[in-house]
Amino acid sequence: MSQVSELLGVKPAPHTRVVGAVSAAHFVSHYYILLLAPLLPFVRTDYGVSYTEIGLALAAFNTVTGCLQAPAGFLVDRVGARLPLIGALVIGGGAFAIAGLVNSFWVLVAMFALAGVGNAVYHPADYALLSHHVPSGRIGQAFSIHTFAGMLGSAVAPPTLLLMQSLWDWRGAFISAGALGFAIAALLMATREGAAEVETTPRAIKDEGPAGMRLLLSPPILLNLAFFVLLALMSGGVYNYSVVALGALHATPVTAANAALTGYLTLSAIGVLAGGLLVGQTTRHGTVATLSLIGIALFTLLVAEFDLGSLGLIAALTVSGFFFGLMMPSRDLIVREVTPPGSFGKVFGFVTTGFNIGGIVSPLIFGALMDHGSPRVVFLTVAACALAAILTVVTRRRPA
Repeated sequence: MSQVSELLGVKPAPHTRVVGAVSAAHFVSHYYILLLAPLLPFVRTDYGVSYTEIGLALAAFNTVTGCLQAPAGFLVDRVGARLPLIGALVIGGGAFAIAGLVNSFWVLVAMFALAGVGNAVYHPADYALLSHHVPSGRIGQAFSIHTFAGMLGSAVAPPTLLLMQSLWDWRGAFISAGALGFAIAALLMATREGAAEVETTPRAIKDEGPAGMRLLLSPPILLNLAFFVLLALMSGGVYNYSVVALGALHATPVTAANAALTGYLTLSAIGVLAGGLLVGQTTRHGTVATLSLIGIALFTLLVAEFDLGSLGLIAALTVSGFFFGLMMPSRDLIVREVTPPGSFGKVFGFVTTGFNIGGIVSPLIFGALMDHGSPRVVFLTVAACALAAILTVVTRRRPA
């Protein structure tokens, strides 16, 4: 508990404060990921640019994150996670504040690229802090709360950003969002006293440089990278294409299709909390993940093959979303199980790059399927990814 008190800069306190601080940063990271989406029409009109041109901002953000996330993990393992996490919040907050203050489209694109630098730090820093400072018996619940906080950031971003846009226009919304990053950074900086010893957790393995790369390229870690790519493909297919695919496949009304997507997202968040409770009761994380993936595949196949009517489709996707959330704490613990001490930053930074890979590939796959009039294959592909993900779980083993 002394490490927790050093992290907080106060008297010894429960590890829940560490979970709270890290989860607040994760909330901000997901809030920033969705920053442009609800404000896109206003930004596009203001600058008079095409959808393709404004897409450069998102492309820059994701490309920079994908390239720097693994190196950020090495940095976290070398210097500790707390200061890089504070820096990530400041970089992201500053980038979006500048994008709102400076009247230049290309500055906006550059600032999204800069924000990608900050975004690359969150996953390796968050998971390293949780792994170092949360007792093993509580780590599953900590991971689930951390994931839930990110989902909450995604959920509240659109309504709050639109509210701020109505009050201060989109520039004011950007500046206010930037202030959020500074506020959470200040919260972490307020714990500065005694923090110099925070990251002195003994490291059983020195795996910098070539040894670190051998670890990342070992079969267990590569399997987890593939696991994350497949999860990103699954979520990308449902998040971005389920509404249009349901309309094309079953003539589902837009309102019902959106209700199905809302049910999926809501039950995913609830499933994450349930999964956090479940992993505290079992060490069979691979079994939990496998059964959850089977559930996702089964209910997605029902949507693909049968017109269940609006209520039936809503129910099927909602249950699928619950299984997706239920799996996520086990997903994180599966990665942790194959990670040597002192390597949490680099390993989580590397495997979560799979989200970026999947995020880049997903629109190409599912967009092409819709363009070629194959909405059923959208859901079949999601189910196939779930089944393929099972192979990455059942074949895993610990690295030597």
